[in-house]
Amino acid sequence: MIKLERTSVMNLDNAMRGARNPLNSWNRMDSAFDEEGNYVLGPNDLDLAQRLRRAGSDHRKFIRQIFVSVDITAPIYWWKEYDTYKIATVANSTSTMHRIHSRPFERDDFSHDHMTPDTLAFLDVVIERLESIRLKYMNEGKNKEDWYDMIQLLPSSYNQMRTCTLNYETLVNIYFARRNHKLEEWHTFCDWILTLPYARELIVAEEV
Repeated sequence: MIKLERTSVMNLDNAMRGARNPLNSWNRMDSAFDEEGNYVLGPNDLDLAQRLRRAGSDHRKFIRQIFVSVDITAPIYWWKEYDTYKIATVANSTSTMHRIHSRPFERDDFSHDHMTPDTLAFLDVVIERLESIRLKYMNEGKNKEDWYDMIQLLPSSYNQMRTCTLNYETLVNIYFARRNHKLEEWHTFCDWILTLPYARELIVAEEV
């Protein structure tokens, strides 16, 4: 299970202006903001952007200046793979260490969409045990032993939300590395990438 919410794409206008700096070709810029505040690339700018994207990483530096912010809720096992991409990413997460005891454990706190019925029943047993430990921790002096019991018993299917900032260059790397991954969460993530402005032209480099 993965959810991607509150997506915001920023700085496309400045990135595009910077793409024209090497040849001082700002007079050919033909992009503008529409009535809804979206930056729409004109034919000249889109043609240049696509040519630079296809020319390779040394020439497409401008896409590193197109920033994306998104709230991602995903299981810990997915976050372990996402954390491979430490360059040009920033994330503020909900705190497992400090807030795990703050509310009751429920089944939907965990990714279980592919569990077989027998395994799902076992997850319910684990959740019941986690909740009993949480209540003991809250009601009996917040002993460190109980806190460790929660942290070390917690399955990797536990969902965590992070507010992430990336750029289009990082998304190029993620898309081509993960689009055929066995985890469905990566397929959902790559599908989300394709919804971003000019993703097919600047990230996937399709002839559109």
